[in-house]
Amino acid sequence: MTLDDRAAALRDRLRWRLVAAAATPADPDGRVDGAVLEAYLRSLVADGAHALAVLAHTGRGPYLHPAVREAVVRRAVLTRVPVIVGTGGDGPAAARDAERAADLGADGLLVFAPAGTDPLAHHDALWRAAGLPMLAFDLYTRPYPATVRAELLDHPGVAGLKVALLSDAIACQEAIAATTGADRLAVTGEDRMFGPSLMWGAQAALVGLAAAAVPVTGAVLDAFARGDFDRFVTASVRLDRLAAVTFTEPMEGYVQRMLWIAAEEGRIPPDHAVDRHGPALPADDRERVLRALRAG
Repeated sequence: MTLDDRAAALRDRLRWRLVAAAATPADPDGRVDGAVLEAYLRSLVADGAHALAVLAHTGRGPYLHPAVREAVVRRAVLTRVPVIVGTGGDGPAAARDAERAADLGADGLLVFAPAGTDPLAHHDALWRAAGLPMLAFDLYTRPYPATVRAELLDHPGVAGLKVALLSDAIACQEAIAATTGADRLAVTGEDRMFGPSLMWGAQAALVGLAAAAVPVTGAVLDAFARGDFDRFVTASVRLDRLAAVTFTEPMEGYVQRMLWIAAEEGRIPPDHAVDRHGPALPADDRERVLRALRAG
């Protein structure tokens, strides 16, 4: 099916761009301070994020009250970079989120179909509701079969596919090849296979690692895009060291770990580096993460 002009425009706008999967900093009671949030988002852009993905998994979007979700989108749009909004929940709830994101000035949607739904029908419903181009999300917890992936990549509103298959290198390569073969944008979400996924054909990145320490991730993407492969190797080694202590078991703890880094960098106050929805982490986890950050 022919790609819609709106989706083609987003595809081209994000090529070789780093999209930060932003967290949603909140205090221990879950309150989100608008000024803290805006300063945090602006810091990501100032440090090299070319676009922002908000209210996705890293941003704990499904857990947030609708009023808070709206405030996050509003603050993100103020940064004047492309804003991709994560959708969650069932069909009607996701459609409402998509429509509101469009009203608030978002540029696209990051879509992960809920369990038990028809992924193609879910994406199509959001497209009809909001008219915003979409990045489909192939996630390791429930990867798409090849036939379903092909249907999504044929949808006129799907600008690209974010691949986040964690440790399945073969599946990652196949998904990237299918995406580029469909003339869509292959977006790496592979925090633990970041450099290799670029070599396999990904041409943009949307990663939780860029929720903080943006230059660490941005340096890898920039070096590869420029063909500076000596710098690419050096930058990849540094990124891999940080990814090894942030994206590790328990994997859901990565949000807390990235918030610790954001606080260490001065992006957010220390009392806003709290992930209320993640697992308990080992007592020495914070120091281990910050030690890796300081080591560079």
